Amino acid sequence: MKFWNALVVLVTAFAMTAATSVGLAQGVSLSATDQDLPELGSPANAAVSLEDEYQAGLGWFRQMSQTGVVMEDPEVSAYIQEIGHSLSSRAEEGQHQFYYFVVRDPVINAFAMPGGFIAINSGLILATRNENQLAGVMAHETAHVTQRHLVRGLIDQSHAGLVATAAMLAAILLGATAGRGSPDAMEGAIMATQGAAIQHQINYTRANEFEADRIGIGTMATAGYDPLGMASFFQELERNSPSPDRVKAVEFLIDHPLSAERVAEARNRAEQIGRVRHEDSLGYKLVRERLRSLVGDPRMVHEYYANLVKNGAGLTMEERYGKDIADIGMRNPAAAIPDLQNLVHEYPKVTQFYGALGQAYMLNGQLKESQQVLDKALGLFPRNVPVTIRLSETLMHSGDNKRAQLLLDDLFNFVEPSPDQTKLIAKAASAAGDLADSYYYMSFYWVMSGDLKMSATQLQLALALPGLDPIQRARFSARLDEIKAAMPKNRKNTVADDSGDGNGRH
Repeated sequence: MKFWNALVVLVTAFAMTAATSVGLAQGVSLSATDQDLPELGSPANAAVSLEDEYQAGLGWFRQMSQTGVVMEDPEVSAYIQEIGHSLSSRAEEGQHQFYYFVVRDPVINAFAMPGGFIAINSGLILATRNENQLAGVMAHETAHVTQRHLVRGLIDQSHAGLVATAAMLAAILLGATAGRGSPDAMEGAIMATQGAAIQHQINYTRANEFEADRIGIGTMATAGYDPLGMASFFQELERNSPSPDRVKAVEFLIDHPLSAERVAEARNRAEQIGRVRHEDSLGYKLVRERLRSLVGDPRMVHEYYANLVKNGAGLTMEERYGKDIADIGMRNPAAAIPDLQNLVHEYPKVTQFYGALGQAYMLNGQLKESQQVLDKALGLFPRNVPVTIRLSETLMHSGDNKRAQLLLDDLFNFVEPSPDQTKLIAKAASAAGDLADSYYYMSFYWVMSGDLKMSATQLQLALALPGLDPIQRARFSARLDEIKAAMPKNRKNTVADDSGDGNGRH
């Protein structure tokens, strides 16, 4: 992929990311004639290929990950990916491979990036009242991707806006690729221009917002969620929107009140489709409490649960779990262990309780007990991602790195790992003395991070090790050839090249 082609898409990602997320809380107005489905294809596809779009989104995701705002909690990630898959698998097209993730941010917001990367702020999840509302937000953002609103925005965007944003992004990208990128400097540059970028895009994205609402409502209904969930969340945003004198300009633009027309349109469309009965899953309830404990101020969270106990109503199952997670987060795992033991006994089919108890045991130095409860859980729930990761962490603390490596290797043959999970298996392999596989796993980590040069370096280091068997050498060499072929200088010198597999990759 050519650098400037990627930069152009990233420019759009930046300018449109804020704008598409604004759509969750921004009032808009459209005539009925503007709501016809678009002719997808030639303009967007001719401007940017699906591969370039994916690489641009990956680059932006990488920048976010480097700032530490992307949550790499196994339980939270597994849940949000599960909901996302239920929606994306029923979306109107299957060319994108979606990746949903949670951002550690109290602002009520969510946004779509190029290539199927969709971020949901922790503040938004906590602000939802039920799973239908969360699914509505995620379906809205999914529709932004399937309709390629980011690329279509590139086509219609003014040159003035492009030049201004490109200058900022060029500095960020060049600094990052040279190894000098500072997260603080990047954040400062983004914040300095974000307000203008959002304002620049507001008028254009109104049509996109109605379109994403309409298509998203249909997707969530097909996936088994109540289509009224989207409209009900819009109404709550409208009622709870802050006044501009109490927030910063950017936050006000993100949380701008919705128009009555857009709320009414979403409600009418939901009623036309018909209500779908969907009860909140246990995963939704547990993840909300887990997030409350992981992202909130520990003292305030502790006080929150203490007040619930004082009120005399007693804690619900999910509130007990949340309180235990808060104790673990405050480095007081001993306080959480008795209740988690009870939860496992009372609800033996809930994987999250086993994972939390195993984590509490490990942090309390009870490695044998941690391994026992997590081994039991893995027997009940084979290849469960959070349980396998928690057990692998315990095994590594116990010095059984080889078994941790084998468990993770088996899991990731069936489930695509996140970048942090890929680093975990590389760490286990290294600790087990398997340097060749450690380099091999790290090559995948650097591909996920968008750095093909570092990926190739890891494979070259693996191939330089003595004692490789013929199968390993062939595997590493084949992978290195793939990486080299994908490097920019070896890519076809075309603007749009959509040949490849169904995910838009070559």
